This record gives sequence, C-alpha cells and structure tokens, in this order.
Amino acid sequence: MMNSNENSTKSLESNAAAAKPPVSRLVFGMLGLAVLGFLDAGYLTVEHFLNRVPPCSITNGCEKVTTSSYSLIFGVLPMSLMGALYYLAVIVALILYLDLRRQLIVKWTARFTAVGFVFSLYLVYLQLFVIKAICQYCMLSALSSTGLFVVGLLVLRSLRLGEPAKPSASPNL
Repeated sequence: MMNSNENSTKSLESNAAAAKPPVSRLVFGMLGLAVLGFLDAGYLTVEHFLNRVPPCSITNGCEKVTTSSYSLIFGVLPMSLMGALYYLAVIVALILYLDLRRQLIVKWTARFTAVGFVFSLYLVYLQLFVIKAICQYCMLSALSSTGLFVVGLLVLRSLRLGEPAKPSASPNL
C-alpha cells in the first residue's frame, strides 16, 4: 500500500513526463530551422561571391546591408558565410545525435544555439541602429537562429524533466 508521499511523488513524476515534449520531435524541429537558416545564409553567400545583390521584395535595404562594411569578416569573407557554417555545424551535430542517440551531443548543440542567438541580436542591432536598413534575408536568418535557441531551450528542459528524480536529503516516512 502506498503512503501519501509516494502517491504525490508518482503524480508529480507522471505530470512532468506528460508535460515534456518528446526530444526527438524537438530535434527534428531544430533540424528544420537549421536547414532553413543554412539555405538562407548559403543563398546570401553565393550571391556575394557572384557579386550580385539579392533582390528585396519585402524590404528595400538588402543592398545597403549586404554591401556595408559590417557584412564582411576581416574585409574579405561575407558574414553570411559565418552564418552558413554555424547552421551547418548545428545540422551535422543534430544528425550525429539522431544517429548515435547520445544526449551529450544534443545538450551541447542546444547550448550552442545561444551563440547564434546572441550574434543575431547584435546583427539586428546593426541593421536597425547603425546601418539603418533591413535585409529580409538577414531577418530570416535572425528568426531561424532565434527559433533554434527557443527550441534548444525546450530540448534542455525536456531532457532535465526526463532525468530520474534525485534522492531527497530527508527520508520518506
């Protein structure tokens, strides 16, 4: 026969398990966002190396943003290349996780998305307050990295809720 402490503990554990979304579904969501970001950043990178300005249909600042001094790393490589490499790293790590099912891989990947999120905030700041123009492709990348960060937080939460309960310091009576 269970005592009331055991009942409440089992109830809390089942509620936590029911509330957490499955990690694999979240990982596929992250993978989708990373592919979207990679395609976007890859497109901007290709346009840069072809010496073309991507056409803006929603905003009119693509040329100003993509040709500004802030769009180049060390004055040579396009910033979009760094974004494409970031998204590619996330894609590779997530595929590796799906293959090996090692939680450490998805935990570090989820944490790594904070880097892309913070850097995207900086780039959006540059667009709004320094360059004073908006590039729709750059904003799509910022949304992708923000989505990755949010879903990454959900992955970390889901993994934390899925861990076995730690024994309490006080014994159950």
